[in-house]
Amino acid sequence: MTAWIILGVLLVIVVMLALYAVGIYNSLVTLRNRFKNAFAQIDVQLKRRYDLIPNLVETAKGYLKHERETLEAVIQARNAAASAGAKAAGNPGDPSAIKGLMGAETALGGAMGRFFALAEAYPDLKANQNMMQLTEELTSTENKISFARQSYNDSVMTYNTRREQFPAVIFAGMFNFGEAQLFEIEDEAEKAAPKVSFNS
Repeated sequence: MTAWIILGVLLVIVVMLALYAVGIYNSLVTLRNRFKNAFAQIDVQLKRRYDLIPNLVETAKGYLKHERETLEAVIQARNAAASAGAKAAGNPGDPSAIKGLMGAETALGGAMGRFFALAEAYPDLKANQNMMQLTEELTSTENKISFARQSYNDSVMTYNTRREQFPAVIFAGMFNFGEAQLFEIEDEAEKAAPKVSFNS
């Protein structure tokens, strides 16, 4: 009789531990899916920005005929960022893909900053209705990217904190829940969105 009681207690303990492990695993899956969804929101806004940039360059071409190098640099940086964005969107849990995107975004921000600084010297371009509309859309998109990036980083912090806590850290290692990468702008000068206002 005593053996049955001990066996019953052990069975209850094993079942409780198994349920606890399942709960930890499910919480890690939920948090990982949450940060992946948050990255998808960034990806939508980045694609919107990548679509706007060629239109800006095309509008500026007629005014900036002698600034071909700057225009080409913007398009090259845009293409590199779009490529890095596609790679990161394919696996937002891959820290190297997110780091690659951060680097490409930093380069794009620098190229866009030079583009807008140059465009400031051309009053006719500043007054162009299409240019004003595109820059307004770009400013709105930059703001949405900032909010989406903040939401993503909050989700990543929650996930990383949970996976590093005991006993979740044991299951994180066993079931390959790797550390997620924050999406931060690396260069201090690039932390502000590029100035895109042509208002007089």
